Amino acid sequence: MAREWNPVTLVRGRFQQWWQSRLPLSDSVLLTQRNVYILPTRPGLMLALTLMVLLVASINYQLNLGYLLTFLLAGSAVTGMHVCHGTLRGLAMNLIAPTPQYAGAAAIFDVKLTNTRRSPRHGIGLSVLGAPDGPHWAWTDVPAEGSSTVQVAFTPSRRGLHRLPTLTAETRFPLGTFRVWTVWRPAAQLLVYPAPERQPPPLPPGEPRSGAASATARVQSSGDFDSVRSYRRGDPLKLVMWKKAAKADEQGNGLVVRDAQQAQRHELWLDFVQAGSLDTEARLSRLCAWLLQADKLGLSYGLRLPGVQIKPSSGEAHKRQCLEALALC
Repeated sequence: MAREWNPVTLVRGRFQQWWQSRLPLSDSVLLTQRNVYILPTRPGLMLALTLMVLLVASINYQLNLGYLLTFLLAGSAVTGMHVCHGTLRGLAMNLIAPTPQYAGAAAIFDVKLTNTRRSPRHGIGLSVLGAPDGPHWAWTDVPAEGSSTVQVAFTPSRRGLHRLPTLTAETRFPLGTFRVWTVWRPAAQLLVYPAPERQPPPLPPGEPRSGAASATARVQSSGDFDSVRSYRRGDPLKLVMWKKAAKADEQGNGLVVRDAQQAQRHELWLDFVQAGSLDTEARLSRLCAWLLQADKLGLSYGLRLPGVQIKPSSGEAHKRQCLEALALC
């Protein structure tokens, strides 16, 4: 079935893209009269219509109390408009650098709102502008001469380095008759790792180190080292082979651990070529799952990608280096 295009929606989308492209990129913004906008809401329009009816009725029937009620409500609406605009005006927003995320998972980053005046600000919401599934507002109050932190989330669809989406902040405090909002384009970028494969195959076998091709220790396709020994006091728990330990307990032989001296003769390489006959994204997802599995087991591993080779190592810094290489491959 052919997709029907709405001319109004198309024109509106193009205008929003053109308008947003003219906004500066910045990780901090101070809201002033230049970047804060205000329009009446539907309840505000209904209030204006009601005031017109009351005014006409008061004039026709010469109702002094009608005049009093009309101008009292009109004065309250004008005061609410001033308070609503002042809730955002003068507010400072600063983006806290986001941490890398995995593709397909919700990426959450923090925005700090700072209030320098002596009165609090109420009912301020932040959201991603133009989200496909509609806005998801995060509401907060900012205390007098204080700050508040709001978490905003969006879901990146693919890996790589992405610029954060355009944000919008709004308030309708205190009466809800006016909507005051602003649009903000953060300059920060978010690194998105490949989504790990849910059920990856076992880790690939280890490769002999140079000069150790005749070593007797080898790594099986299950990712566990074949050479083991009995547990000794002081052995790190990450060397305990829990699968074999369960079988050994049934036989009454006690715990077993990997023989580190034998394991040092082999290296675990996570190779793009060995990731199967899949497309690029599926291979990277498998490598990501292998990488996380090897890090969880405390193994030393290296990474080979087209044009990139990272030597075997372990630890949090090494894991982040490999994940970054997968994201930017």
